[in-house]
Amino acid sequence: MSITGSSVIPARMRLYDQRNRRLYVNAEERERFVAATQSSSLETAALCLTLLYSGCRLSEGLSTTSSSIDAYSKFICFRTLKKRHIHEIREVPIPDTLTKLLAELIELRSEELTQKNKHSDFPLFQNSGRPVNRVTGYRWIKTVFDKAGIVGAQATPKGLRHGFGVHALRSGVPLNMLRKWMGHSSIETTAIYANAVGKEEIEIAERMWSLDIHQHCS
Repeated sequence: MSITGSSVIPARMRLYDQRNRRLYVNAEERERFVAATQSSSLETAALCLTLLYSGCRLSEGLSTTSSSIDAYSKFICFRTLKKRHIHEIREVPIPDTLTKLLAELIELRSEELTQKNKHSDFPLFQNSGRPVNRVTGYRWIKTVFDKAGIVGAQATPKGLRHGFGVHALRSGVPLNMLRKWMGHSSIETTAIYANAVGKEEIEIAERMWSLDIHQHCS
């Protein structure tokens, strides 16, 4: 946040930092990241793919509990933690791969709980019986980035979130739907992902270049 006089101006979300470094994982990096989770622990893979496939914030992913997952309808519920004074729950659809992984983690957690401590709802991501904190969660995700050979400003949990936004718009997800999935307060925030160069722009540019080359060769 920046302050000018008595007014507070929210910092603008960006896809590139001040050094022109990309802040989102691209399509090729997404594939490498998914492949790297296959050699990770169940819990690490589940957390990483939750961020990749849902676009949630790290804090939201770590707050996931067993009751957050609807394996039948294939969606996950998040409380939008950015809106601290508003109890807003959003439902985000997830693919079969993640649904099965989370169901497996829920089953494992259920078996670990003793009959004495067993209850209907429990944190999915735990470390020595306690909910995983942001530092540990961040470290788990960075280990997968390292396995995938992805380095740079985009190799962060926020890079996965931004990558989800870019990928969703390029795949044809309507802006208002993406806004809901990502828990943005304003659709203007969601629209930033439309600034990333898409497949259509590349195809148009390639046609332009081919015409240019053809003219030079004539």
